[in-house]
Amino acid sequence: MNGGLENVRRLLESVVHGHDASLPTEVVVCPPYVYLPIAAAIVEDSTLVLGAQNASEHRSGAFTGEVAVEMLADFGCRYVIVGHSERRALYAEGDAVVAEKFARVTEAGLTPILCVGETLGEREADQTESVVARQLDAVLQRVGAAALTAGVVAYEPVWAIGTGRNASPEQANTVHAFIRQRLAGEDPEGAAGMRILYGGSVKASNSGALCGMSEIDGGLIGGASLKADEFLTICRTAG
Repeated sequence: MNGGLENVRRLLESVVHGHDASLPTEVVVCPPYVYLPIAAAIVEDSTLVLGAQNASEHRSGAFTGEVAVEMLADFGCRYVIVGHSERRALYAEGDAVVAEKFARVTEAGLTPILCVGETLGEREADQTESVVARQLDAVLQRVGAAALTAGVVAYEPVWAIGTGRNASPEQANTVHAFIRQRLAGEDPEGAAGMRILYGGSVKASNSGALCGMSEIDGGLIGGASLKADEFLTICRTAG
């Protein structure tokens, strides 16, 4: 929930003009809901792809203030983030709700970006794998392995978001490997080909090392995406 109209317009225009379309990296931008029509117009003739930060688990109805996945599709969204740690923590979105949102995004023909990750207390208690497994299993039970591996998973250690701290490339890679291995038990081919992103204070200064790890396929970028030059540098290093 950052920026006003002109700020969002300048940021997106700078990213569109500065992005090297020849790079193999897919770049998805997820502005606040109200700026989606403007964002759609700006990225229309570029290689950038439009996504949304959240969506309702309901198809339609009397859910004032909510936004349905089909509404997002109307404005050209192809991706939707579900289960971001801030949604889980601040809005009490539990595993079942996140799984339902994943299902709704999939059913509407869009690609969900499922966020999973542990808090500092859970990491210090050596619960990282059990927490991530629980979050994955909730979606597996709701939609099945094929649907989950057709989406995107973003590992975001909660203790490394907005804190300036981040997991070392090796720490992050270990969890990514666990995620892929967990899903390979259900769908080996799908798990091998799916994208697993890292999100947790990714910056231009560390994105190259992170994306250079064997199991890290890209990044879910937070604060650094608000600075066009920084974000474009991350896109280049990821490519």
